Amino acid sequence: MMGHSHALSGALVWLAGVPALTMTGMPVGPAELVAGALVCAGAAMLPDLDHPSATIAQTFGPVTWALSKAVNWVSGGHRNATHSILFAALMGFGAHLLASYSKVASDVVVFLMIGLAFRAIGIGIPKKRLASAAINVVLAAGALGAFMLIGVRYDWLGVAIGVGCLAHVVGDCLTERGCPVLWPIKGRWLLPYKIGIKTGQKFEMKILAPILSIAVVGLLVWRLYPSFTAV
Repeated sequence: MMGHSHALSGALVWLAGVPALTMTGMPVGPAELVAGALVCAGAAMLPDLDHPSATIAQTFGPVTWALSKAVNWVSGGHRNATHSILFAALMGFGAHLLASYSKVASDVVVFLMIGLAFRAIGIGIPKKRLASAAINVVLAAGALGAFMLIGVRYDWLGVAIGVGCLAHVVGDCLTERGCPVLWPIKGRWLLPYKIGIKTGQKFEMKILAPILSIAVVGLLVWRLYPSFTAV
């Protein structure tokens, strides 16, 4: 699946799962709802850090490209270690520890995830990597600043990161190439070629992406509606 499909699926899973978080006593107000959707959307790009040509590798210019090359080498190439439950769990747990250890660290993670989300949905200048990276930095910093001003809490950060990564893995399992979900155990989970989603082809571009977009907007409005009516 392409970057925007992954990001939209991450946001959709977050918005759908918020009631479960509130049942655990975790504070998720309207601001956290929006912030979490952006963070989860960005986290849904993380598994593709193993692909130097992917959207995530272009987000912050040479920095993310160099990091992607390193991850590609360490993980054994595209759709290997990073496309697994283990990777999702490690990313979620790591983000939780950072958020618990340092407010600054959690702010950095949130900034990076917002930047990934914005890049995935197409914010930037085509074929202008450095200019797009600069725009990303400014917009992500602005969003983070707004969340800081209204006092957004990040108790849920680890959950959003882990769920976003897992949403990516599930999405790629629906393609004809599949993923090594139980890595390092060998074997890929996938759909047969004739019914698996063909990345970047007509179904994803013309049908799946619009459906995901409408679902995200609709669910976001539905979740925020009680806040609007209470004003």
